[in-house]
Amino acid sequence: MKVLMIGSECTPFIKTGGLADVLGSLPAELRDQGVEVRVVLPKYENMSDEWKDQLTLLHILNVQMGWRNQYAGIEYIEHDGITFYFVDNEYYFKRSNLYGFGDEAERFVFFNRAVMNLVNEMEWIPNVLHCHDWQAGLIPVFLHTHYADNPKFSHMKTIFTIHNLKYQGIYPQSVLHDLMDLDEGIMTEDGLEFFGNINFMKGALNYADYITTVSETYAKEIQTPYYGENLDGVLRKRDQDLTGIVNGINVKDYNPLKDAALAYPYRSSLTKKAQNKMWLQERLGLPVQKDVPMIGIVSRLVEQKGFDLIGRILDDLLYNDDVQVVVLGTGEYHYEQMLLWSQDRNPTKMSTNITFSDDLSRQIYAASDMFLMPSRFEPCGIGQLLALRYLAVPIVRETGGLVDTVKPYDEITEEGNGFTFDHYNAHDMLYTIRRAIDMYHDTPSWKQLVKNIIQSQFSWEHSAIQYKELYEAVQQETVLK
Repeated sequence: MKVLMIGSECTPFIKTGGLADVLGSLPAELRDQGVEVRVVLPKYENMSDEWKDQLTLLHILNVQMGWRNQYAGIEYIEHDGITFYFVDNEYYFKRSNLYGFGDEAERFVFFNRAVMNLVNEMEWIPNVLHCHDWQAGLIPVFLHTHYADNPKFSHMKTIFTIHNLKYQGIYPQSVLHDLMDLDEGIMTEDGLEFFGNINFMKGALNYADYITTVSETYAKEIQTPYYGENLDGVLRKRDQDLTGIVNGINVKDYNPLKDAALAYPYRSSLTKKAQNKMWLQERLGLPVQKDVPMIGIVSRLVEQKGFDLIGRILDDLLYNDDVQVVVLGTGEYHYEQMLLWSQDRNPTKMSTNITFSDDLSRQIYAASDMFLMPSRFEPCGIGQLLALRYLAVPIVRETGGLVDTVKPYDEITEEGNGFTFDHYNAHDMLYTIRRAIDMYHDTPSWKQLVKNIIQSQFSWEHSAIQYKELYEAVQQETVLK
């Protein structure tokens, strides 16, 4: 089984979010399951020179973009036993950031067309093209249009994975002619049409042989109007071709026993975890108090992540409860200011860090007794998985991948690995936080909860097995729900 993965970011080369972690970890796990995986990415300007200097030029391609031909250099590197291809074009990818430009449609039409040209050029022929998020959403469309009569592609299958349905790649209809060489015949309900525009993700949902998303619960949620982002009808129509496979984490990279960022490496010792807390308290200028519970938050500071709920209860929590809150992240300005103001009002209980730091994020996971993640929606989530890995008890809202990975602790049965609340309601969240704080001071119950967490780690192995079975079934056209 040969699989070519196509996406817009991947660790360790370039990262803005969880998609990069998936493309950086899943291929190696699939390799261990006997699947030969290669990955294609754009070559961005802000990749580090450490990686750029190791790239080798493989092909020079001409990519047809409407009336123009564009250069595409194909470079590659072997990393961790996986071949990674990079599509080079300085006009499109020599930018200060990965995303957020006015010509986003042109940039990623070019990327998709360059990938198809590369596949046509290679002697290595994949069985499955596995496309990730809207930036790779045109691959299934092109396979069924421009390459429909090309015998090299006749047996290839496509799988499209939704990492976040909210971001879809919606652009004016003029892109069809100017960049994609397609006509109005594809502007239908079963094509790319989306309220008079074209929609990259909708094209993938209509044309891919199979669709996955990153948790079982999210696969069900996105078929409802509340979570469906105006694509729930398309997803309901393809229900038999849609499944959820929960993400994992790279347990070798995220290992508290060998993590160089930690002051006190540990495996399961709560004593050493407390030493990490006191070390971080001193570093951040908080009172060094071993027995005060610390709540960690590592997140993009956006509405999706529940920061409107946090804003409603933060003063109440900090004023009335013996607790410390440590936040790391960047995002929307008003959330950043809200958290900074809370720190100013409560400097002995709150540390707000408006930045991105991989080392500090690991130190917060290791130091925190609890990890708060009250998302309005969450396709999978990686924060709660990392919290479990570092023995920080997750407090989450029951949605998406959070439901699939965090089970509420039951004092009677002593089962469960965290705390959850159902309704998107600030007072429900505050009640759940206070329940967790109370249990923190109940030493036997807390130790049992941590023991449960140790047994509920989420590596990529189980997910990789599911993907391998799906690749085989799609190739044989025997997928059954």
